[in-house]
This record gives sequence, C-alpha cells and structure tokens, in this order.
Amino acid sequence: MLELHNLSVSYGAIDAVQSVSLTAKRGVITALIGANGAGKSSLLKSISGLVAPEQGQVMLDGNDLAKIGPHERARLGIIAHALEGRRIFHQHTVEENLITAWHFRKPKGNFKAAQEQVYSNFPILHERRRAKAGTLSGGQQQMLILSMATLHKPTLVLLDEPSLGLAPIVITQIYDFIRRYAAEDERVVLISEQMATLALKVADYGHVLRQGKLVQSGTAEQLKGNGLTNAYLG
Repeated sequence: MLELHNLSVSYGAIDAVQSVSLTAKRGVITALIGANGAGKSSLLKSISGLVAPEQGQVMLDGNDLAKIGPHERARLGIIAHALEGRRIFHQHTVEENLITAWHFRKPKGNFKAAQEQVYSNFPILHERRRAKAGTLSGGQQQMLILSMATLHKPTLVLLDEPSLGLAPIVITQIYDFIRRYAAEDERVVLISEQMATLALKVADYGHVLRQGKLVQSGTAEQLKGNGLTNAYLG
C-alpha cells in the first residue's frame, strides 16, 4: 500500500501541494482528480522522487521511500512513472524503446518473454515493432509508454493523464490494460486525471485535489454527483 503523510511540495513561493495525506491500496486503481494546476503532477513527482517534498513521508508497504534515491527507485523497479506528454524515444523503433526500458532498470527475468507479453497486450505494437515511435498515433504511443513502464512489473505505477488527447475506443483499451495490471499480483496504480467523469468510471477509489489541498476522498460511487462537483470546481 502507498501512504502519503502530510506531504508538501513547493516551487519557491508557490505551494503546489499542501499537507496531503492519502492512501492507495493494492489491487485497485486510485485516481487523483483535479483541475489543471491542482497539484496532481507535483504529487506524483514527489512520490517517484523527481521532486523533493518540502515535508512529509512517502511510504510503500511500510518502507520510507525517502531513504531510496529517485534513480535507485527506478533502477530497482519499485516505481514506474509515466509522465504527461508521451515521453518516448521518437527516432527509435518500438522494439528499441522496449529494449531501452528493459536495460534502464536492473533486468530480471527474460526480455523476450516480457516483449511477447507486451505484444499480447497490444497487438498493434507487434505490427509496428520496427516503426519509429515518432510515427505512431497518439494512442499507440500511449500503449508503448504503458508497456515500457510496466515491462518489469513494478509494485507501484504512477500514470499522469494517460487518456489525454485519445479517442474513446483507445481510452477503453488503455484502461482495460490498467485494470488487468492493477489486479495482477495486487499492484498499486495511481492515476492523475483532469476528466473527473472518466476517472470515476475506471477507478475504484479517488482523491480530489484543489489548489494543492486534498478536499475529498472516497470510493468512485461516493465521489459521483454533486459532492464531487462542488469539491472539484469550487
């Protein structure tokens, strides 16, 4: 389980995250919901170590991640963080991107088996395995990013706006995969979404952020309706 205790993140005079405490359980999808600038991305970056929190703790299964540097968190395969913006190696092929992701972390298991699992999850990536990643559609690039992030089956996966700019049919494919991944070995999946309606369709539990503060938490069903609208837009 992921636990945040009184986490705060600041950029100079800007308080991006203010004393946020929340949990994300294993085996379910937990959503961070909020408008642009609510602090969602900053919160994810503080978990992965890309941003050092001003105060607070990040605990994963009872272990304090502050004791593990961000590069080592990634190398050990503890955490995978798919940043907003589809950050892949555009001039490399699909296969080359997967190979890079495999060797970036400390390899465990068999790459060929992991690669075949990727192609089973997303057959279009097999069809386009020798194509440069920059020539893929937005949806195919997002499939590649998710595959790179989950290639080593990390305990915790952080996804920042995975549905941004995608067609509904592609969003369905993406979230079907995310659901399966969360359920497999009860992994922790935390997603950031601006679209509250979409987030609550796919998530089991959610936390609403507004101006860096946690204003509401609950199951997806509990957050639907006027209560969420008031917290999200107020």
